[in-house]
Amino acid sequence: MKSSMISSIILSLSCVVTATIWQNDQVRITNYPDTKIDLNSSVFADYPPSAPELSYKGRWDSKYVSWWSAPGLKFGFTGEKVAITFGPLTSDTVLVGYRVNGQDWQLTNITTNATHLLVSPESPAIDVGWPINPSTFELRVTNWAYGVQISAVHLSKGERLIKIPKSSRTIEFIGDSLSSGYTATLEGLSSFAYGMGAGLGNTEYSITAYPGVCLVDQLCWGNTRGMFHQWYYTSDTSPRATQIWGDKPELWDFSKQDDADIVVINLGTNDSNGAINVTSSEYVAQYTLLIEGIHAVWPNAQIVLMSLWEGFFAYGNSYAQAQGFASEIYNIYQYFNSEKYLSNPVLYNPRTNSTYSSHQRSAPFVSYFNTTGLMQHNDINPAYHPTDVGHIKVASHLIQYVRMKFGWELYANGPEIFHDTLYWNDIQSY
Repeated sequence: MKSSMISSIILSLSCVVTATIWQNDQVRITNYPDTKIDLNSSVFADYPPSAPELSYKGRWDSKYVSWWSAPGLKFGFTGEKVAITFGPLTSDTVLVGYRVNGQDWQLTNITTNATHLLVSPESPAIDVGWPINPSTFELRVTNWAYGVQISAVHLSKGERLIKIPKSSRTIEFIGDSLSSGYTATLEGLSSFAYGMGAGLGNTEYSITAYPGVCLVDQLCWGNTRGMFHQWYYTSDTSPRATQIWGDKPELWDFSKQDDADIVVINLGTNDSNGAINVTSSEYVAQYTLLIEGIHAVWPNAQIVLMSLWEGFFAYGNSYAQAQGFASEIYNIYQYFNSEKYLSNPVLYNPRTNSTYSSHQRSAPFVSYFNTTGLMQHNDINPAYHPTDVGHIKVASHLIQYVRMKFGWELYANGPEIFHDTLYWNDIQSY
């Protein structure tokens, strides 16, 4: 990760700002509708954030505040109106995506301590009762640094919430700015992690990723802790987390999410920057412990290690791809597939900061995904991160890798995944 890009990360964390979305040097219009309303309690039935019918996606704390990238809320409902009151810990003007059933994403900016009407009789296809029944509402926070606090959900009087069954499989992403969607047009909702999780279909997904974070547990581009430490916590490494939780963040209760079937890790780009001074041995040691800790939490999960890409550079009269910790990541993959390790796997306990032997043999559970050749130089934007097209390329290849490697069928067969990607030529004949 380049220093100029890091400066923009740090500046972006200091306040809520209005970003400009560029499409081939043209500005995208982002005048999203204002959905804020004055709540009329005589019209709505109110449900608390603890209502059992509400399913929180990703990591949310005990105050019902969202964290990390693309956290969500999902539930079924009857009627034709859904409103949500957002609490005082909501980041003012944070952009959220929301939709009903298989319709396209809609976008709106959320106001702190306000109620927003997100579903009405004018919502697309709200009066169509098939094939999805009951109607399903989904909300996702687009940004990785900002979040929302759910204070209440409101339906029309006489209507009710319905618990939606969880999907049959679960995937966890652990990463940094690349996984979180930093500088992609809709950030978390444009990231390869979201694209893969949603693009597989019938899959629960959680994106535990934050820009600038190192794998190694040290100060890294403004992040006070590394992912080796922070993965075990509910909140991320943002200034918002410090404001809300200080130096006593909540440990993540892994029972709040289904055991992951697959874990995809993309970490090390920040560590490999010379300004951070993470050595090869430090990186390998803590990456190894992170995997051992994940295996202790989810012993049946398949863990996929992604090779790193660090942009492209001019190479004579062409371009070449830069990489980081290439041999280290591959050697870690080989270690976890060795007879020595699989015969008696070592596990890691973060509470005691110690390892222990499992005393039972394990089948192989670590795979290596080589990203070389998936993107080209124009798939990286001026802020040194993938464009939307770059994210789509990576997500598409990962989806096919999982299909072929683990036999996962693809169930996303129509509803929109990536939003605002309709680029085409309307001249049909010459």
